[in-house]
Amino acid sequence: MREFNSELPQGIAGPYTCSRPLPRYRGILAVDAKDFTGRPAIEHEAVSRAVPELLKTALSRAELRDLWDDRKFPASTGDGYIFGFDPTRMPFVIHPLLLTLQDVLTEFNVLSHGVVPIRLRVSLHVGPLPDTGDEFSGNGTARNDTHRLLDSRPVKAVLASHKENITHVAAILSDRCYEDAVASGYTGRHPDHFVEVAATVDGKPFSQRAWIYVPQPSGPLYEEPADADTTQESAREAISPPERDDAQTPHVRNSAPNGNINTGTVHGAQSVGNYHVAGDHVEGNKAGRVRGFQGDQVRGNKNQGRQ
Repeated sequence: MREFNSELPQGIAGPYTCSRPLPRYRGILAVDAKDFTGRPAIEHEAVSRAVPELLKTALSRAELRDLWDDRKFPASTGDGYIFGFDPTRMPFVIHPLLLTLQDVLTEFNVLSHGVVPIRLRVSLHVGPLPDTGDEFSGNGTARNDTHRLLDSRPVKAVLASHKENITHVAAILSDRCYEDAVASGYTGRHPDHFVEVAATVDGKPFSQRAWIYVPQPSGPLYEEPADADTTQESAREAISPPERDDAQTPHVRNSAPNGNINTGTVHGAQSVGNYHVAGDHVEGNKAGRVRGFQGDQVRGNKNQGRQ
């Protein structure tokens, strides 16, 4: 009988079967370069190498170099980078780090002379993640949600709509991150700097409340577009009542030979006469919204001087 000496992996712990201690809470920072896949292949390696170096430089300038030196489960994503950190430092990661990262990217892009300009999306989240110290470390729902936020429509729309020579960083914060670090007053940025959005990802069953923050804006902040069909239907109902079955509703014809038909709202005075005045024939259909006095205003004897 053949013997197998290889060790089998440890069995996966079944959820909801027994109580276990939570993994330590971690702050999670993830960044992603805009339009990475659209770049020529020769630029991919340069961008992949530059992103973590830019992060390290920004952390050093923001006096947060210890977060880089002590980072947990760091990993390159090809077009970005992710790592965990002490969650008590989250207020400082929101500010001044994001503003400092904006300054570092501005300097880098100016010096690159347009050869390899880099603009970054940033997502911030917090949650329990295991830190085993190996290549499988840091996996869990909190990390997955961080990546979903990074790929969500609102943060992509902001970076796409803002001027590429001014805005180099667009960040999205999970609702928990915002509530714990911003709304609580621990971050050196007023809540008015943040815009609430519904974070959704095309093709993914993901939808969460989140918050957009742009350190150096140069365009409109993101507004969740209303459903086009709902908007059009509401507009039609506001203009006119819903259509009724022709078989149940009699047809009504408005007729005023040689006169005017008003089918809208009339503001001001209006005088209509179905007769000839000094050889001029007045006729037609005045429809819509009419403001002011319509027609000629005559003072005195209209026939004076026509003898």
